[in-house]
Amino acid sequence: MTKPSILVTRAVFPEVIDRLAQYFDVDSNQQDVALDGAALRQRLAGKSGVLANAADRIDGELVAGLPALRAVCNMAVGYNNLDVPALTAAGIVATNTPDVLTETTADFGWALLMATARRVTESEHWLRAGKWERWSYDMFLGMDLYRSTLGILGMGRIGQALARRAAGFGMSVLYHNRSRLPEETERALNARYVSKTELLAQSDHLLLVLPYSAQSHHSIGAAELAQMKPSATLVNLARGGVVDDAALAVALRERRIFAAGLDVFEGEPQVHPGLLTVPNVVLTPHIASASEKTRRAMADLAADNLIAALNAGPQAGRPPSLINPEVMAHRR
Repeated sequence: MTKPSILVTRAVFPEVIDRLAQYFDVDSNQQDVALDGAALRQRLAGKSGVLANAADRIDGELVAGLPALRAVCNMAVGYNNLDVPALTAAGIVATNTPDVLTETTADFGWALLMATARRVTESEHWLRAGKWERWSYDMFLGMDLYRSTLGILGMGRIGQALARRAAGFGMSVLYHNRSRLPEETERALNARYVSKTELLAQSDHLLLVLPYSAQSHHSIGAAELAQMKPSATLVNLARGGVVDDAALAVALRERRIFAAGLDVFEGEPQVHPGLLTVPNVVLTPHIASASEKTRRAMADLAADNLIAALNAGPQAGRPPSLINPEVMAHRR
């Protein structure tokens, strides 16, 4: 019996490729060359499924030319790269990899927050440049986390994991979300729901972990930055586009806020040039989930989803992390 053909769009652990090869004819991009729209369309021709990367844009126009495609499985928790309505209309299963990266991402968010507040990278660059000649009382004064106010914009799994970490620092936790959490969850997290305006005005440290959508585009722009304390820090773990990077670069340069830590950017891997010229920002290349254990778990879950979605092996059936469950009733 001929195996279904699938595409793995970017390099992944060889063991995952070997596992997929038990069930599929695998076209694997282990050279890890980013596929643009035309190249992606060409490689997907005739494929039943794809294990995709968050940078792969799979939209209605692309799907319309791929009649064999039955499953798109993102190796990421976010899926703003997928046109889910178009996939659903075409009867194509869409999946992501939630849960497995929550704690690792929250750990990294905390590291980025501390590095930002305490000017870790700024002081390291200064030291490496040979500028440290003596100690002084005002050298690289930062902002305390202990007993400060933490604001969280977006209170899903990762936001809640960050709130739990705040307890060890004696922080007051404020949050704003599309929907308020149940009272028992708020009590467990010692978190208080406030308006977005209150969140911006009262937070000493603001963490962004909301999903990206057309509605959340530039949720933090010039107007929002102007509402923050001049002593506040901003950390973006969410997605590029949630923050107006150009406006942030101006606010940092003019010291309208104290500092920022960014793991995601608009148009990444490009970074707004203004962010590269200010000292009071910590920049990391989208690595919040980058522990080996977590990345393996993400790859394994994406493979589980693909195997189930294409009715292969012992996991055939309903994928464990469906984005569009309604499509299961009308599989083609």
